[in-house]
Amino acid sequence: MSMDNATEPKPRQWGWLLLFASSTTLLCCALPIVLIALGFGAVSAALFSNLPFLVVLAHHKVWLFAGSGAALALAAWALYRPGRACPADPELAARCASADKWNRRVFAASVAIWAVGFTAAFLSLPLLHLYQAFAGK
Repeated sequence: MSMDNATEPKPRQWGWLLLFASSTTLLCCALPIVLIALGFGAVSAALFSNLPFLVVLAHHKVWLFAGSGAALALAAWALYRPGRACPADPELAARCASADKWNRRVFAASVAIWAVGFTAAFLSLPLLHLYQAFAGK
């Protein structure tokens, strides 16, 4: 091992942790909304009665969505910041490219889940009222 390799910064593994944490947080909040939208209201009620922390999360949804949105913004910066490059070694470059591809997939899924949860939690009622106003109901 040469001195050049010893001075190279090690790849950061916190990207996966950040994406996983934001995904699980969003699934926690979006799951009851999705269940109700699919007609499984009884399942959602059973979840809320058996997992009381969901009630606490629902009461603090503004902070939860703000925090998870900030986490997603930080993950986006980590994934798409300028100057990112994979190592020159072909084996490490292949691993780096594969990890980058999976990071982007997990990030896209996290953003989609966050968008569904945000729409259901904050936009569905105003959009319903807007629709009713234009429909004359």
